[in-house]
Amino acid sequence: MEQLPEVVDQPIVKVLLVDDILENLLALEALLKQPGLQVLTVTSATQALELLLDHDFAVALIDVQMPEINGFELAEMMRSTERTRHIPIVFVTAGSVEPSYAFKGYESGAIDFLYKPLDNHTVKSKVNIFIEIYRQRLAVNQQVVALRQAHQEQQRLLDQLQQTQTDLQKAMRLRDEFMSVVSHELRTPLNTLKLELYTRRLHLENGDDDAFTFEKIENMVASDERQLNRLIRLINDMTDVARIRTGQLSMRPATTDLVTLTKRVADQFAAQVEMAGSALHLQNTGAVINAYIDEFRIEQAVINLLTNAIRYSAHKPIEISVDEVGDKVRIGIRDYGKGIPDDDQRRIFQQFERGSNERKGSGLGLGLFIAHQIVTAHGGTLAVASKLDEGSLFTLELPKKYAFDLDDE
Repeated sequence: MEQLPEVVDQPIVKVLLVDDILENLLALEALLKQPGLQVLTVTSATQALELLLDHDFAVALIDVQMPEINGFELAEMMRSTERTRHIPIVFVTAGSVEPSYAFKGYESGAIDFLYKPLDNHTVKSKVNIFIEIYRQRLAVNQQVVALRQAHQEQQRLLDQLQQTQTDLQKAMRLRDEFMSVVSHELRTPLNTLKLELYTRRLHLENGDDDAFTFEKIENMVASDERQLNRLIRLINDMTDVARIRTGQLSMRPATTDLVTLTKRVADQFAAQVEMAGSALHLQNTGAVINAYIDEFRIEQAVINLLTNAIRYSAHKPIEISVDEVGDKVRIGIRDYGKGIPDDDQRRIFQQFERGSNERKGSGLGLGLFIAHQIVTAHGGTLAVASKLDEGSLFTLELPKKYAFDLDDE
């Protein structure tokens, strides 16, 4: 069975007829009538100008001999206006066919002349030509719009591709930097352990009992414990980052006294603070300030912040405060060290970011990132205020109650 051709909807095309004799308009309208064509008729130039403001026409058939404003004058008005100057004008006249008369018409803006008495076939043929030209112009305009939109979409996709490429390059650079740092950070404690084990083996093979006195074994255990704790911390940081990326950082909230929590962390880090030549001062040690939090995770965040403060304390005191502020609790950790440059403050909570060369230390650059993610997961905020050579204040603010979905328990 032969497939019927697809029917394409044609836009409605409008034709303007201007003649002061109504019978002429009715005859022309009946002659031009066809599907997809709308014929608008007026009996004066003034009415024609009103229609021209509201409609676009494929062609205007204008009678030359009209009272008040004749066809030539109307054409000149149309040609002087941006909106209507493109409309083809065909004069309908019973006047002279002298060259001077035609010249005046063309000078006014006419495309063609139709002379009365009108030949029906000629009228329809000429009007159909202008209708087809108009439809082709519309089609070209639509193609131009489509091409412009396609170009804009192509540019958008190109911009998106370039951004993706930039992000990919950044991710690859971060990966390479991360692997380099991980390799260095893991190698340091492992090499230390390997060297100490090698030294002990030599002492054993040489029968050197003096190398294994109680005091020396105690120092060995302490040293091994420090290196193992360093390895565990690095591995835990990498594990937490993987959980954060996949949204699997588990939360088990319970009512917790933050004063007790910070005191426990301070006791845990007393030896490190002393080794750094600093001193740790706690405020509100006698109060009870409760919040509904994941105790393990918030303790982890405080540890990361305190570790950062110890690293950059410059042998100056470190202060930890716990306060209630309305329906929130606030933990502040202040050091009086070198401070953080403004540029670094805008990025230190990003993963794998560490301070500038003046503040650079060991680690993966994950501690502050993890702390920030933990606090954010609690519905809280973590901010930093710092000035060079005056130190830094990290402020951890948490809601007291039900900051996250209990389904996380």
